[in-house]
Amino acid sequence: MLLREQTEAAEEALLSPYACLSIRSKGRQIPLEPCPTRTCFQRDIDRIVHSKAFRRLKHKTQVFLEPEGDHYRTRMTHTIEVSRIARTIARGLHLNEDLAEAAAYGHDLGHTPFGHAGERVLNEIMPGGFAHNQQSLRVVDRLEKEGEGLNLTYEVRRGILCHTGPDQAETLEGRLLRLADKIAYINHDIDDAMRGKIILPMDIPLSISQVLGFTHSERINTLTVDIITQSAGKNDILQSPACKEAMHQLREFMFEYVYRNPVAKGEEGKAQDLIRRLFEHYCKNPDKLPPEYQDIRLSEGVERAVCDYISGMTDKYAVEQFCDAFIPKSWSVK
Repeated sequence: MLLREQTEAAEEALLSPYACLSIRSKGRQIPLEPCPTRTCFQRDIDRIVHSKAFRRLKHKTQVFLEPEGDHYRTRMTHTIEVSRIARTIARGLHLNEDLAEAAAYGHDLGHTPFGHAGERVLNEIMPGGFAHNQQSLRVVDRLEKEGEGLNLTYEVRRGILCHTGPDQAETLEGRLLRLADKIAYINHDIDDAMRGKIILPMDIPLSISQVLGFTHSERINTLTVDIITQSAGKNDILQSPACKEAMHQLREFMFEYVYRNPVAKGEEGKAQDLIRRLFEHYCKNPDKLPPEYQDIRLSEGVERAVCDYISGMTDKYAVEQFCDAFIPKSWSVK
């Protein structure tokens, strides 16, 4: 028996009847010969982690633009934290950890430079709008591997798309990702905001801390254990009313005191103006797009190609391209 077959047999024996078994995947858009050692979802994990879009996450903003300090989160460290929470919930509910991990690793591949500030401005200027979850799916389906895409399984693709927005993933592994993402970003954004002296521990309302805990680890543990406890033996992902309300209040607190804080977000206007001007520049000069985006320009239009290019940029690369396009260079004799 192949190692993959042993793993698939173990899933059938050990996982919940509500879990998505690897052998029951709806498959890929382009069929592949099964891997002898990895299940289809384990294979998807590797495909995502080895992608260029995943590597770029290390230089994309999570909350603070270009923070000075080594310990602030980036989009990549956020993704890793989401993955760990998702796997813990999946393990506690005897669901498919590999499916949860794969969707978690892929959920933010389409995120813009400069965090949600970048997403908002692209949504304004791109005909038809822009949403990072839809772009994440486009990255794995259309943009990676020089336009071939990663050819991921249906379940991983749905988990990526449905981690935010109105749609809900069909699998419980995909559904739990939505909560794992929120648990991760709310709590690590608190940690970063405290590190940046934007808020202090005593600023968090006592009524929230009495439910979720007073520290970073206590809050994550409370929320994670609550989901496992409330969802055990059920074909759904649930929270207790107390934890759901406390988490909602904590998110509202973060929007009021951090996400809209002018001290934390003072440079966002500049970042958004940078993206607007880059978008206009490449639309007027599409020949300056890299070769891999020229096919998109011809088949789907220049604005689609420009949006794909800019949304894939890291913060630093976006600044470099802006300087190259708009900042005069010193002249010298060569």
